[in-house]
Amino acid sequence: MRSQSTRKLTVAALLCAVAVVGSMFSVPVFGSKCAPVQHMVNIVNAVLLGPWYGVVSAFVSSLLRNLLGLGSPMAFPGSMCGALLCGLVYAKTKKLLPTLIAEVFGTGVLGGLAAYPVSILIMGNAAADIAFYAYIVPFLISTVAGSILAGVLVFALQRNGALEGMRASLER
Repeated sequence: MRSQSTRKLTVAALLCAVAVVGSMFSVPVFGSKCAPVQHMVNIVNAVLLGPWYGVVSAFVSSLLRNLLGLGSPMAFPGSMCGALLCGLVYAKTKKLLPTLIAEVFGTGVLGGLAAYPVSILIMGNAAADIAFYAYIVPFLISTVAGSILAGVLVFALQRNGALEGMRASLER
C-alpha cells in the first residue's frame, strides 16, 4: 500500500513539474496567461491518478507558477475546477471524450466564473471593472488547446497499450 502511494505521489509530482515548466510556454489573452500544458496535465492526472491527486497537483502547480512569476492568481480556480471535474468524470465513465469535455467545461466555464471573485479579492478594485464572465473566453482558449494536446497524448498511449501498463505499475 505504501509503495503504491509513493508511486502515485511521484507521478503527481512529475506531472506538476511538467505543468510548471510548460507554463513558460504561455500565451497572454486579455490579462490572463493561458497555459495549455496545465490542462493537458489535468487530464493525464485524471486518467492515471484520479480526481484528488489531480486537484492537489493543480493547486501545487498553480502555487509554484505564481511563486516563480509564471502565472497569475487566476491559475488556482481555473486549474483546480478543471482537474476536479475531469477527474470525477473519468472516474465515473472511464472514457476520454467526456473527460476532455469536462476539463473544458470545468476550467473554461466554472473556473472562469470562479476567477471573478478571486480577481476582486486578490487583484483589487480594478479587477471589479471587468465583467464576471470576462475570464471565460481566455480560459476556454487555453483549456481547448490543452484538451486537444491531452486527447492526442492519451489516445496514443491507449492505442499502443502504454496507458494500461502505466496504470498497472501504479496499482502494484
